[in-house]
Amino acid sequence: MKKRHEQKLIILSIGLLIAFSIPISLLFNSEKEVFGYPRILIYIFVIWMISIIISFVIVKKYDE
Repeated sequence: MKKRHEQKLIILSIGLLIAFSIPISLLFNSEKEVFGYPRILIYIFVIWMISIIISFVIVKKYDE
């Protein structure tokens, strides 16, 4: 894997670190629900799924 693609994965990791930090996560901690689930759970699982898809695309597309 090239250095540039490794850098993309590092940037993704830093973005996830920021997205899962306590101040950002607490923005979604409320009594409101989406489809019967608390908003914080929806936020965590959506960010997690997006990160899996992005990392899969980076690794699959640029794996040499």
